[in-house]
Amino acid sequence: MWFDPLYLVFAFPGFVLALMASLFVRSRFSHYSRVPSARRLTGAEAAQVMLSRAGVRDVSIEMTQGFLSDHYDPMSRTLRLSPDVYGSNSLAAIGVACHEAGHALQHASGYAMLGLRSALVPATNIGSVLSYVLITLGFILHSQPFILFGALLFSLAVVFALVTLPVEWNASARAKVAMVETGVIAAGEGDDAAKVLNAAFMTYVASAINALLILLYYLIRAGVFRRDD
Repeated sequence: MWFDPLYLVFAFPGFVLALMASLFVRSRFSHYSRVPSARRLTGAEAAQVMLSRAGVRDVSIEMTQGFLSDHYDPMSRTLRLSPDVYGSNSLAAIGVACHEAGHALQHASGYAMLGLRSALVPATNIGSVLSYVLITLGFILHSQPFILFGALLFSLAVVFALVTLPVEWNASARAKVAMVETGVIAAGEGDDAAKVLNAAFMTYVASAINALLILLYYLIRAGVFRRDD
């Protein structure tokens, strides 16, 4: 079986970084999921308060399955919270729920980067599949043009990962302010709830770095940086 050792040089650091970020956010969430908020609101209730105070009344909140599977669906205007977040009154649950509510506020206010990320989803999904097909064929056929074209398609995933960074940071920033201003948590609890959001953001940073490293590897194998003397 063919294997390129150079791939490990670029893929391994990204894999380690992503693993560390994942373990870090799980550790932070696990710790603060055992710390109840003083107000005793659940994640779902906190998100509803945050949305209502902002005048957003067309977003529904429902429970979904999976660990930290929380997300906002702009198509159906639905905020879906995992069981560990939906019914828990912990600081971790409230932080995650308000972060997702932050995405709903972005949508309601027409936040441009959220719109850009949503627009990139179809092209990114298609490009990711086709890129691997073309790159695999390129390696099999020893065709650098195939690899290069596949790398260009893969770059859509890189752009998506980079656009995701300000979207996630902005949603957390909105949540950090709103959690205290709306009174869903006490003022002294803000820093602890924010620690969960900061840890979660590092997973997106790790994902973006990993995507950039893989793209760099593909470009090298496509001969982009080769000097023709």
